[in-house]
Amino acid sequence: MAIQSLNPATGELLKQFQPISESEIEKKLDRADQTFRAYRRTTFSERAQKMMQVAGILETEKIELGKLMTTEMGKTLRSAAEEAVKCAWGCRFYAENAERFLADEVVQSGASLSYIRYEPLGPILAIMPWNFPFWQVFRFAAAALMAGNVALLKHAPNVPQCALKISEIFHRAGFPEGAFQTLLIEVDAVKRILEDRRVKAVTLTGSVRAGGEVAALAGSALKKTVLELGGSDAFIVMPSADLDQAVKTGVTARTINNGQSCIAAKRFILHEQVADDFTKRFVAAMEGLRVGDPMNNDTDIGPITRSDLLAKLDEQVQKSVKLGAKVLTGAKILKRPGYFYAPTVLTDIPKDSPAYDEELFGPVASLFQVRNIEEAITVANDTMFGLGSAAWTRDRAEMKKFIDELEAGLVFINGMVASDPRLPFGGVKQSGYGRELGVQGIREFVNVKTVWIKGS
Repeated sequence: MAIQSLNPATGELLKQFQPISESEIEKKLDRADQTFRAYRRTTFSERAQKMMQVAGILETEKIELGKLMTTEMGKTLRSAAEEAVKCAWGCRFYAENAERFLADEVVQSGASLSYIRYEPLGPILAIMPWNFPFWQVFRFAAAALMAGNVALLKHAPNVPQCALKISEIFHRAGFPEGAFQTLLIEVDAVKRILEDRRVKAVTLTGSVRAGGEVAALAGSALKKTVLELGGSDAFIVMPSADLDQAVKTGVTARTINNGQSCIAAKRFILHEQVADDFTKRFVAAMEGLRVGDPMNNDTDIGPITRSDLLAKLDEQVQKSVKLGAKVLTGAKILKRPGYFYAPTVLTDIPKDSPAYDEELFGPVASLFQVRNIEEAITVANDTMFGLGSAAWTRDRAEMKKFIDELEAGLVFINGMVASDPRLPFGGVKQSGYGRELGVQGIREFVNVKTVWIKGS
């Protein structure tokens, strides 16, 4: 796929880039290796000062950065500016907490002194997606850099300007050039980089297919991986739920980022006592969403990011309908410039259809009706994914059952699944493994070293 900026709201080609040469790749790998040798010895205080500078730039320039994100991948300007601010939050969180998270931990043993020390690994390759072009990068980079690692970014080919801007921000904040470098490369260059002895680990956010390929490469090279892959999150509504809030939150959870989020609510599992009422309100709210230019403040949903992804989404919907799914609203590509899809609600979904067991990356909601909590959990878990899940209930026993039995890395009760720098983020099953964010996130790419001393 070409490395280019293509405005999804208009289809206009904005800028094209040539992949860097093999000699330039070598130069960047060597720079990362040499930089790490010195950077790892900097103090937490020195790193934190620079990371706080990054946070300040992100907040001060949130509108400019938001426009760049919106132009390249189509999210609304309002949400793009919020993404820049969230990145600043992540930077501040690790600037303020990294030293505490990675402090030596004394453990009693047969030694005079024994403790656990957390040490950086070295250059980490980050393979990142286009849907949150800043946040996905910063939630890795803030932790990695504060731990003393250095980063090499292979970003999605349709957001190259975002990738270059992120490097610029780190350098403006005072980080050495080799601490964070963007690699404008094609997919076939990843294998050579990942196998290079100077690269110590890899993190990927993306598709199941991409995660499997990278995990296989990393495994053959015996290198640590963290994978955050797809999701088909359940949104369960029980009879005791606050229905007004559940409907309002459900629409937001399904259409966040134009419906292109791994943790977006995708499968709405409704108890039969509230199913009709929820469905009526939900469909009306989806039909009331304003689809249009993502630069306009009153737009709720912008375009799908690429023409091929728009075609795939429509193919999944139409196949589901052919197999028996019922369309309550939408289910069509909008006839206008750019890559727009109508907010869609499907019900009566057959088990062998894409809307049942595939990830639909766009504003398409799948509705299911169940008789009880056991059936709700069975349907929620009947997927290869296990990223996030949300359940709406006021019943304490039901809350406990959902927490205990939902197969997901994140379980939210009476709220929308979202990432938070203070809490670990990641999935199970084919949604990946490892964690980002929280104390667990910063400890993924460190050497957990046992120190044992006998004598005075």
